[in-house]
Amino acid sequence: MGMDFEKDRPIYLQLVERICGDLVSGRRKPGDRLPSVREFALEAGVNTNTVQNVYKQLEQMELTETKRGQGTFITPDPLKISVMREELKKQLIDRFLSSVETMGFTQAEILQSLKERRENEC
Repeated sequence: MGMDFEKDRPIYLQLVERICGDLVSGRRKPGDRLPSVREFALEAGVNTNTVQNVYKQLEQMELTETKRGQGTFITPDPLKISVMREELKKQLIDRFLSSVETMGFTQAEILQSLKERRENEC
């Protein structure tokens, strides 16, 4: 089974981003229980050490809380989720701009194209 991963980025970071993306999109909610390390490792097709690293990273970001004997849960704090949402948005924008600039497009060209696309959608 497993998930598809980008070759040039650490898998654990990609999994952290996926969980954050699930939270931002509403697929995961504040207070939701995450799968056990073993369950998530099987689902993702990765080593349990990778998932432990993911859960450690999420806890350091204060997005999860581990309750002994119960599991790992998404924080119920909406402010922490809001901060993560903004940081994720900035990271995605930076990655996008870096990618298009590598291709030779200027930020002005991209902004113009985005503006035109928005106008065409309305």
